Amino acid sequence: MSAGKVSIDGRVVDGGEARVSVFDRGFLYGDSVFEVFRTYGGVPFAQREHLERLERSADRLMIPMPVSLETLSSEVGATLDAAGEGEWYVRVVITRGTGPLTYDPSTATEPLRVIIAAPVSVPPADQYERGIAVTLLHASRPTDDERASGAKASNYLANLLAVYEAKQKGAQEALVLGRQGQILEGASSNLFIVKDGKVRTPEAQPGILIGITRATVLTAAGAEGIEVEEAEVTPESLYGADEAFITSSIREVMPVVRADGRTIGSGAPGPVTKRLHRGYLRAVAEATGVGV
Repeated sequence: MSAGKVSIDGRVVDGGEARVSVFDRGFLYGDSVFEVFRTYGGVPFAQREHLERLERSADRLMIPMPVSLETLSSEVGATLDAAGEGEWYVRVVITRGTGPLTYDPSTATEPLRVIIAAPVSVPPADQYERGIAVTLLHASRPTDDERASGAKASNYLANLLAVYEAKQKGAQEALVLGRQGQILEGASSNLFIVKDGKVRTPEAQPGILIGITRATVLTAAGAEGIEVEEAEVTPESLYGADEAFITSSIREVMPVVRADGRTIGSGAPGPVTKRLHRGYLRAVAEATGVGV
């Protein structure tokens, strides 16, 4: 399998040859921001939206953008051209750069940009046919703090540990609980529930990264005439939902049929979830010109 291509400050190399300094603050402290999106038929979906959020994340963490979004977009294109045919997982990272071994962020003055194009690995088809299980848990993450809220920061240790714990419990995703016991989001996804044909997703608040896929699904719901509200989602409302699903760039719209060992609805992917997944794929097709 191809290791893909990597662009470092505009220079494209084979994935196996990519090197970053061990003194880079992204490596040392997770002091960086990132975005992930994928291609369909070799065409990136929602690239502009992801890069704009990357810029907002960098601003939130006071990391200067090293180049314009137009230049960054061109470098994504060059990386994908070098990668060649296939479907690609694209990860764009901006680190604060290298500097002395200190916590003081002002000591790094030249942000580093990295673009990774790796073969995309999509979930097994049977997960869409049967649905997945989730578990609810508490996780203390840097972006739960209002100072970093809304930033897609690379310090994902708490998320990784949450996913590990979920896997130990036989689940495929962890849903993170807020201080008041409400559900915020998945470790790498946004959550939706369906009750009596109406869709609900947690409203914007500290601890929630408002996803690009989430926004696309909300638009698809409007086109389908499906009512959506952005409001608090509690564990009890998830357990009592008719349907539930999570969204992310790689998983798209993934049905959730069990939570903490409890069956949601009929225990199978529901009709609203399926309609919204089809609507999402139509949005992808319209944006990329590629049938999916």
